[in-house]
Amino acid sequence: MKGGKEIKIKLLQVREATGGQASSPRQVADLMREEAQADREAFWVLHLNTQNAIIEKELVSLGTLDASYVHPREVFKKAIILSAKAIITAHNHPSGNPLPSNNDQQVWDKLKASGDLLDIPVLDNLIITPTGAYYSDKERNVVNLKGGKENG
Repeated sequence: MKGGKEIKIKLLQVREATGGQASSPRQVADLMREEAQADREAFWVLHLNTQNAIIEKELVSLGTLDASYVHPREVFKKAIILSAKAIITAHNHPSGNPLPSNNDQQVWDKLKASGDLLDIPVLDNLIITPTGAYYSDKERNVVNLKGGKENG
């Protein structure tokens, strides 16, 4: 910055993944507990290697209270660069409602089709909430990390 002081704004702390396994929706939801607390929708991609170990956790979109704009171009860009074998997506619902909206389902369908074309499958799409509940598109149910299934 010319002649002035650089100002940094920190909206959300992003930590690099530790290489942990992403072998179940519960494991991913537990890994994403901190991200579930964001006060606006945030869309994350977990890039996986051939053993489903997390190569990197990437924040793709930071939206508003009830929406986050997501496009396959941004979702798969880093997956291609990292030579990811597969991805898992996760986004939060600050409202606490873990059920997918029609828009969520449309985005997931588009991402699945894009992943099929690129041969980088989307293994799951999760919705995470501040209360600990999550929805797994793969399992098609809501689970609370503090308990069991809420609905199936």
